[in-house]
Amino acid sequence: MKRCISVLTIVAWAGMLVACSGSKIEEASAKSNVTYEIFVRSFADSNGDGIGDFNGITAKLDYLNDGKPGGNDLGVDGIWLMPIQPSPSYHGYDVTDYEAVNPVYGTMEDFKKLTAEAHKRGIRVIMDLVINHSSSQHPWFIDSASGKNSDKRNWYVWAEDQGRDILGSSAAGASEAWHEENGSHYLGIFWEGMPDLNFDEPAVRQEMIRIGKFWLEQGVDGFRLDAAKHIYEDLSTDKNKKTMDKSVDWWMEFRKALEQVKPDVYLVGEVWDATARVGPYLKALDSAFNFDLASNLIADAHSESASNLGFTLSRVHEFYRKSSDGKFVEAPFLSNHDQTRVMTALGNNLDHAKTAASMLLTMPGNAFVYYGEELGMNGNKPDERIREPFPWKREPGSAGETTWEPAEYRGDGTISVEAEDGDAESLLNRYRTLISWRQQDETLRSNSIGEYAVDNKAVMAYLRSAGEKQSAVLHNLSGQPQTVTLPAVSKQLPEAFGKIAFKTDGSAKLEDGKLTLPPYTTVVLHR
Repeated sequence: MKRCISVLTIVAWAGMLVACSGSKIEEASAKSNVTYEIFVRSFADSNGDGIGDFNGITAKLDYLNDGKPGGNDLGVDGIWLMPIQPSPSYHGYDVTDYEAVNPVYGTMEDFKKLTAEAHKRGIRVIMDLVINHSSSQHPWFIDSASGKNSDKRNWYVWAEDQGRDILGSSAAGASEAWHEENGSHYLGIFWEGMPDLNFDEPAVRQEMIRIGKFWLEQGVDGFRLDAAKHIYEDLSTDKNKKTMDKSVDWWMEFRKALEQVKPDVYLVGEVWDATARVGPYLKALDSAFNFDLASNLIADAHSESASNLGFTLSRVHEFYRKSSDGKFVEAPFLSNHDQTRVMTALGNNLDHAKTAASMLLTMPGNAFVYYGEELGMNGNKPDERIREPFPWKREPGSAGETTWEPAEYRGDGTISVEAEDGDAESLLNRYRTLISWRQQDETLRSNSIGEYAVDNKAVMAYLRSAGEKQSAVLHNLSGQPQTVTLPAVSKQLPEAFGKIAFKTDGSAKLEDGKLTLPPYTTVVLHR
């Protein structure tokens, strides 16, 4: 089975086709192509120790997707688990055992139960795979650091062994790239606790392939690949085509091997770089997170001024299609575990948060939502403050909530599932509405976007299509009502869009080719 290239394959993450008609979701497995990023430690606690765990997530799956049509679940059909393997750190990005789960999160059986229950609901599970580096406490590194005669010596990069100068700045932006241990210096481009693995060593590549296969056999559906561009890009001076090509070749080797176990394995990479340097990775990866798009969406929501996103993104997609032989899938998002939370970035403006969500969830491909984003959680650096406990109830510390870290941004409880669940105007219910649109309309979950030029700087507009079906999406980013005259799509399609399929405000109107948008309103038009 080849990599997914058709819209139907993108829609059928769990191998089930979708049948939608009008506003009715006809199957419980209707897809939304939305993946929810979870920091396990913060999400839900099942045993009262204050730390989130696998059983806590399992108990809350119905909040994310109950597997039934209708209802008030969020409607996501994928979850991305941040690192779940043993680690000396709270975040888990320095792994000490690649074939186990962190015992504070539960057992391997608990994890398998989570994946099984997720799959019952049509939710696929991807997990963080951190293989650019290990923990300095991993037995491999301890062995490697013991001396030049170690069996694992060449699994890491030692300057003295390779005749390299202890010079050069870290490509990852850390202050130091080289660190001393037992009289030698090893490469660690993030910090000294994360020594870089040496992918020039065949045994390392073979081991990482074996580990990837192991997790697929445990039930995961794919991986979020941490630091994907740094496999062979260690120092700032390594940022060149040669090292990039080596990294791409490695990921192609990795993918080919994983497809032996799971032909439709989904790989999304963290390639935080300029568009020209992202494209080549799409030869091997299904998706790469679109960091530039995230910045644009937040900037447009904040400024209330629309950019021509349909045109810009369609040109980027042309490049990505050429780079990937047409196989790439867009991966839009607003924020993640490394970035200021959206509500903080938008100055706690609820209207702006809603329009940012509206733009994200009408973008092509597989959209990613960071946990708590749907509630409007706040958070700014340091990292612990953007990974705070998830607020299920108005009062902190209620049963099921995590307490591993004091929640500095918790506030008065109005940002919580309990407070927002029954409020029709809440951000949570706006996310539910928008994700339900994606379930109902295949054009919104396709991988296509195009320009739709309207003469109004307060209105963002673009085209979405799936086969012969086409929609127009328009957002009033401003606090004032806006009226636009709908243009024809092209000379070949002179007929303007004629009906409103979805709208976030019931007073939006389309009459005689003129669309009236109340403040901060999104509509989707059909012919």
